[in-house]
Amino acid sequence: MIRDITLGQYFPGKSPIHRLDARTKIIGTFLFIAEMFVVNNFWGFLIAGTALFTVIGISRVPLKFIFRGLTPVFLIIAFTFVINMLMFDGRVLWHWWIFTITYEGLIRAAFMVIRLVLLIIGSSILTLCTKPIALTDGLEKLLRPFSKIGVPSHEIALMMTIALRFIPTLMDETDKIIKAQQARGADFESGNIFRRAKSLIPILVPLFISSFRIAQELALAMEARCYHGGEGRTRMNEIHFNKEDIVAAVLMTIFLGIIIGSRFIA
Repeated sequence: MIRDITLGQYFPGKSPIHRLDARTKIIGTFLFIAEMFVVNNFWGFLIAGTALFTVIGISRVPLKFIFRGLTPVFLIIAFTFVINMLMFDGRVLWHWWIFTITYEGLIRAAFMVIRLVLLIIGSSILTLCTKPIALTDGLEKLLRPFSKIGVPSHEIALMMTIALRFIPTLMDETDKIIKAQQARGADFESGNIFRRAKSLIPILVPLFISSFRIAQELALAMEARCYHGGEGRTRMNEIHFNKEDIVAAVLMTIFLGIIIGSRFIA
């Protein structure tokens, strides 16, 4: 399950989605996230899902690889479905003791799960199709106007990118620690929930130590390269908008209008 986490990983490719400017993809991702909270009916989710899977098809990222990223959050998705299913009043479909399932609750639960799945997949596409260095440059340029009021745009962009970049690294480290503990006879699967939680201590302690070690090595590497922040910093490859970005911007605007219009479909 640890290796199933795809957030923060980059999938190499030369598709039109990969070639888009990082700023276009960042803005598109944030727009898609906002649009998911605007959608309130089946047709809106159908349009959003169709658009998202069209982007996935253009990006040439395997669906199997993308859906693998949903495995670690399956319990969260299932919990969200159950809670929403039981929390809404309406036409009763089933009742037992203090539990009541209504038609409205089922619809709301289904919408919440679809929204959550689309949000996870849509967010994953950003990191899967954007190199970490391009993501840093894109975030910094988008935040640059705020530097006039004292916001450290370069440092914020760097921290966010490092956080995303080291998710797979920490997951690999966790996997190694689990296997090492199991080789020494550790049992993480038997017993009740409290015993399982207690058994995680031999994993968390070395993971924290490893995290600090990785952070220290990164800091030393940055200092050895004379890193001193974004002031006066230049780049080997400057990012620029091109015709593909203009087309993508037009399509995103059309999609936004369609999503808003879908709210009025009965």
